[in-house]
Amino acid sequence: MKKTANFYYDILSPFSYLFLKQRRSLVDRLELVPVPIFLPGILKIQNNMGPAEVPAKRNHTYEFCVWQASLLGVKFKMPRKHPFSSSAVQRLLLKHSADFPMLDKAFDFVWAQGGDVEAGWAEFCQCIGLGGDTPKPTDEAVKAQLIKNTNEATQRGVFGVPTVSIDNRIFFGCDSIDWIHQYLDDPNLFNKPEYLDVLAIKNPLAE
Repeated sequence: MKKTANFYYDILSPFSYLFLKQRRSLVDRLELVPVPIFLPGILKIQNNMGPAEVPAKRNHTYEFCVWQASLLGVKFKMPRKHPFSSSAVQRLLLKHSADFPMLDKAFDFVWAQGGDVEAGWAEFCQCIGLGGDTPKPTDEAVKAQLIKNTNEATQRGVFGVPTVSIDNRIFFGCDSIDWIHQYLDDPNLFNKPEYLDVLAIKNPLAE
């Protein structure tokens, strides 16, 4: 029987796109459940900065994505503005309970085609199978659910996207898939001495 795991994502993240392009190897082993969250909300809760707020890190992140996409053989084209506001898209995907086929279309629009979800809202909606006249969600219930998803993700230890949560363990990043496979092969992985030892390291910043 396959384990169920949450897949936390925000369309703002190119790493989420690169993870989606590699997820096929997990399909037979995990029941991945897409969970839209709002990455800026997580960063605010944790008093953290995103890569785009540190110029050198921003450049490194974009260059890494170009390299990683080339390595994977997948198309990659940055939108002309980044970061962009992802709240409307995240609410829309939540409202329509977006499955992976819809997510693939949504992320391809932004990260394979370089589409602008703000200026090209109608085009984006058509790309994911909705009408071009689909309005940006303003329902209070949808807004509240996105906030709830984000808060619950933070409580589970999520600090960025993409993150896969399995058995109260989190696996962050587009390069975590091999680690997930290893954990599925060996559920006792994190009880090994080398893992326990690093958790016992003293943190002078926390004193």
